[in-house]
Amino acid sequence: MFRRWTWKDETHRVKRAAKKGNFNSIGHAAASIRRAAMRLIRRSKTKPSPPGQPPRTRAGLLRKAIVFDVDKRRERAIIGPRASVVGTAGAAHEHGGQYKGQRFPQRSFMGPALETSAPRLGRHWKGSIIGP
Repeated sequence: MFRRWTWKDETHRVKRAAKKGNFNSIGHAAASIRRAAMRLIRRSKTKPSPPGQPPRTRAGLLRKAIVFDVDKRRERAIIGPRASVVGTAGAAHEHGGQYKGQRFPQRSFMGPALETSAPRLGRHWKGSIIGP
């Protein structure tokens, strides 16, 4: 006795679920890195942070300027301070350099945020593709 098997190709559904799950996971991972970067920047009205430490902020503008955006088509995210809010101050702190006529030593905050978040990033993809 032979059983008759039927097969329906639903590869497109799997690909669509994977793409949607990946987009959502990238967004969650980017938000996690953004939050870590924001936590590294402390408020201090007195003095700047020592070179090599994350920058301090007086009004909290640098911290508030950190945003992220996910490109659905390319399946990637960009995270960092908006230049429209803080100009090139974020880059001057992250890499060291000139800003408004002053020399800034390197006070990275985005790189360390990625390093502290990296061990947890895989969790955002766990269970991201679920069936109907």
